[in-house]
Amino acid sequence: MTKITEQPSLYRHLEKMSVEELTANINNEDKKVALAIEAVLPKINLLISAIVEKLENGGRLFYLGAGSGGRLSVLDAIELPTTYGIPKGKVNVILAGGVDRLIEAREEMEDDPDAGWDALTGYEVSDKDFVLGISASGTTPFVLGALKICRAKGILTGCIVSNPESPIAEHADFPVEVLTGPEFVSGSTRMKCGTAQKMIFDMISTTCMIRLGRVEDNKMVNVLLINDKIIDRSVKMLMERAGMTDYDEAKALLIDKGSVKASLDSLGK
Repeated sequence: MTKITEQPSLYRHLEKMSVEELTANINNEDKKVALAIEAVLPKINLLISAIVEKLENGGRLFYLGAGSGGRLSVLDAIELPTTYGIPKGKVNVILAGGVDRLIEAREEMEDDPDAGWDALTGYEVSDKDFVLGISASGTTPFVLGALKICRAKGILTGCIVSNPESPIAEHADFPVEVLTGPEFVSGSTRMKCGTAQKMIFDMISTTCMIRLGRVEDNKMVNVLLINDKIIDRSVKMLMERAGMTDYDEAKALLIDKGSVKASLDSLGK
């Protein structure tokens, strides 16, 4: 396989560039990311459809990763219960080194080919679930080892990788190879690869939540009422959708029912 992610930067002597030159060149490289994703949207659509089917039938999604991509998947997953009111544990992250040690960036843990599957067994993963491997290189042992076992056990898998014809893509049922090219700083896959991964995570989680009925029109009707800002936004959302004019009345109903969706249901809306 060709490791595009390890190829030299298209730019030389970065240390001699001005701030203006550096930011302009980084921005030019970042522009390539959306186009790289656009090229693989059909693959992303197949991946998401498979995940939605598992979630609709009571299964769970497991992000499985290491390094920058794995850490970005943590950020995606932790916001979903609040934003969409889904049960905790519906979307999970298996991170090399452990989510509880996220800020330590224990990169050495990604070299253990058994650790990924060992962590999945702690969640009693089964063929009801979907496991999504994340690896810029497409070779990370932590991810590859787990996907091999998942496939052997009939557990549906996908992957997001940034090199063509990688071992991880070979062992994924729904591979997504988003080829963003050499990084601005050679080999620094926290840059374009990480940006692509974040954008795809947004696509996956947002589309899944919409398809699962957690959004109505374009509103987060199941958002958890965790702070004053969200409560105020939810009150106004309820007033608009229910045709209510009294803010305090709408707020009392919202607090009583716990969400905009539940409040609307109580009103028969």
